[in-house]
Amino acid sequence: MFRQDPVEPELILRGLKKPVEVAGRVQSGRVEGGRAAAGAWKGAFTLIELLVVIAIISILAAMLLPALTQAKGRAQQVSCQNNLRQLTLCWHLYAVDNGDFLPPNNFVYDISTDKPLISAGSWSTNVAPYDVDTGGITGGMLFQYDDQISIYHCPADKSTVVTPAGVNLGVLRLRSYNMSQAINGFPNYDTNVYSDIPCFNKFTEIRNPGPSQCFAFLEVHQDEIVDTQFGIPTSNTPWYQNNWYDVPANRHDQGCDFSFADGHAEHWRWRVPMNVTVPRGYIQPVPPQQMPDYQRVESGFPQTID
Repeated sequence: MFRQDPVEPELILRGLKKPVEVAGRVQSGRVEGGRAAAGAWKGAFTLIELLVVIAIISILAAMLLPALTQAKGRAQQVSCQNNLRQLTLCWHLYAVDNGDFLPPNNFVYDISTDKPLISAGSWSTNVAPYDVDTGGITGGMLFQYDDQISIYHCPADKSTVVTPAGVNLGVLRLRSYNMSQAINGFPNYDTNVYSDIPCFNKFTEIRNPGPSQCFAFLEVHQDEIVDTQFGIPTSNTPWYQNNWYDVPANRHDQGCDFSFADGHAEHWRWRVPMNVTVPRGYIQPVPPQQMPDYQRVESGFPQTID
């Protein structure tokens, strides 16, 4: 039951009285059997109106989605470069604590035997596609300067750990980055075998290229990364010229992030996509259209032994 106060019809028509609100409903002047008179409901959408609204929302979503995706990709790239800067800062701190000697880079893995070719003191001994154990990172010589395992992994790298037999374990890898072979690497550990590969032992030795051009760390392609050293043939190597030993990443808008010996980081966009065309661990020829990018990467490494 509710009570309707009398309202003069002529006052309503003149706008001097407002319609009565009954139980939350606007009523136009009279009630018949507890319901508003016909024509009282004015707020419902028609089917056509609803379809128009849905279509407009769909169009707006289609317009905004690429921008949101691009923004997410940009955020991941910035985070990746920050990781590389953090690793390079650790790299510098190690040199400060060790009489200018650069962090050792002495972990090279033979994928055919599932054993290291050499495993001495190194910044990391993580085998990227296989290791779920963090020990290869926490036992490395840089972890003492920053104990965040996340800085070893690019947020855009969605590759997962597999067993050597190829069983996918469904968890993200721990590491996306390698240190340049130019940095205190295993070539100097056994000079009888690898003396043809130039590298710097001390920070003050970094010349030609200088600190602002010499790579410290870079992203490696998820289908190629294994051990912790990024290598490339140098000018004094009579074999394997114009081949990739390791392939840079193709993330972040067809590009790759690098850090340099002076501590800064850069993003390089490739002219053509960087793809892996050989089994993991094999040397990959550089196609002609990729040669400018190859030469650009090559410029970040010393080519001769001083």
